[in-house]
Amino acid sequence: MRWIPLSLSAGCWLVVSTLAIDVGDGARVETLRYWPQWRGPLATGVAPMAHPPMLWSETNNVLWKIPLPGKGHSTPIVYGDFVFVTAASAVGDAQKPVYDKAPGTHDNVPVTHRHQFLVAALSRRDGKLVWKKVVREEFPHEGGHETASLASNSPVTDGESVYAFFGSRGLYCLDFRGEQKWHKDFGQMQTLHAHGEGSSPVLYGDKLIVCWDHEGESFLASFDKRTGREIWKIVRDEKTSWSTPLVVEHEGKQQIVISATKRVRGYDLATGMMLWECAGLSRNVVSSPVAGHGMVFAGNSYDWQAMLAIRLAGAKGDITDTDRVAWKLNRLTPYVSSPLLYEDTLYFLRHNQNVLSRLEPVTGKPRGEPLRLDGLRDFIFASPVAADGRLYITARDGATVVLRHNGDNTLLAVNHLNDIFSASPALVDHELYLRGERFLYCIKEKGTP
Repeated sequence: MRWIPLSLSAGCWLVVSTLAIDVGDGARVETLRYWPQWRGPLATGVAPMAHPPMLWSETNNVLWKIPLPGKGHSTPIVYGDFVFVTAASAVGDAQKPVYDKAPGTHDNVPVTHRHQFLVAALSRRDGKLVWKKVVREEFPHEGGHETASLASNSPVTDGESVYAFFGSRGLYCLDFRGEQKWHKDFGQMQTLHAHGEGSSPVLYGDKLIVCWDHEGESFLASFDKRTGREIWKIVRDEKTSWSTPLVVEHEGKQQIVISATKRVRGYDLATGMMLWECAGLSRNVVSSPVAGHGMVFAGNSYDWQAMLAIRLAGAKGDITDTDRVAWKLNRLTPYVSSPLLYEDTLYFLRHNQNVLSRLEPVTGKPRGEPLRLDGLRDFIFASPVAADGRLYITARDGATVVLRHNGDNTLLAVNHLNDIFSASPALVDHELYLRGERFLYCIKEKGTP
């Protein structure tokens, strides 16, 4: 592996804020221990109590490897003794192919089968199936991009129930025995270029948040997690985006932050009222925002490259081109993967490529030149994760680089598995969970408890 410095000019100032994510009523320590949602317990990509392995292969440090019950790019979530995955599985005989007809469609796959949309609970100990619940069966109205899946929305749990969102196939609440408690239907999404769906639901206290951005009428809604009752719903002036909402606590008040094409916006969690908005990103927002020390960081890379650092203090109304925008970047920003905020560094990848940028949060200055990670040779869709002073970055071809979280980001390992990986990893205790197209791996060093 070679490090190739790339130039980066950024005369910017970065201050990061305290993020408070509450995924339930359990003890805070238990919340931090597990991986209960997209981007982990703090929604930053960090597992603060995990100690995952550094080295693995198909024949080394694989505690178990099990065939998946269907395809999906959703991140596995882990709580207690369970690993939960969502998937879409083709069933029945092939039918006449149905091709996506949305404007601008390209690189899409036709629909040829009915699909079962399911949630599965697996044992952390050995990967054995504990239960599988098919929540919906239908012939999908869109096939999606050739690199996408019909189950890309990650589930979330509060330690008592699992909430699985399949977009056009609905929102479901299951208990830990796999019994369905309630579900909601929102109709059909019409995504840009018919490329598929992907925004994940978010839990905060008793509220479950869903963002429904597409080419039709977009909205943001809050539901009672116990009953599915709608608490509020507001219309969004937005087009298709795939980013997941982020709940941020600032000055004792919770707000929902969403990155999207027209604006990055903050909403009051209690009422749904919009608090602030900021333009600057391009179309096709996939990357989810992160937050820390009074700031939100949102970026994407499609029509152009952009990243915004927004000060939450005093943010009100349209803050575009005001001093509430602490700094901007116009290159090296992520497309599919989301940024990683780990202690004193903000990490992010260039587009879907193997170029890693590192910023100093207090000043926004680069922590050295961007690094080209030659150990990763394929597209990178999975988001970087971190634990125990290390970074983990996985490419589609099954290669994962492990870097030290230090000034030089020293290379520690390049590991390989025989599968295709788009889902982001999950880190819990001494374990690392990697979901491929065909298999789910539990990586754990021999001899660890």
